[in-house]
Amino acid sequence: MTPEKLQSIAFKWFDAFNTHNLEQLLSLYDDDAQHFSPKLKLRKPETNGLVIGKQAIREWWQDAFHRLPSLNYKVTSLTANGDRVFMEYTRSVEGEENMLIAEVLVVKEDKIIASRVYHG
Repeated sequence: MTPEKLQSIAFKWFDAFNTHNLEQLLSLYDDDAQHFSPKLKLRKPETNGLVIGKQAIREWWQDAFHRLPSLNYKVTSLTANGDRVFMEYTRSVEGEENMLIAEVLVVKEDKIIASRVYHG
């Protein structure tokens, strides 16, 4: 996949996330996609930070959008090659300190098959 196509998917991801458009966001994912996040591990320890499948991802983000209506991500850097795009962004939520985040999206046949979040 070209770097331009991977970056296009990443920008669609940011747009859907920042508008809290859950259906648009989920449309970017494969039905069996996996998502790992340190926040998920803290909030739902039984998952050990990993959810699998669109329904589990839906529940996670639906909860986040409900709990954090001001949640917003600002892109600072995108690096794309092969089958993945590495995204760096600032997470902001009203009343919380901004957080620097890195996330990798792995893409196959135009769908995200895995995403992994790193806090730093």
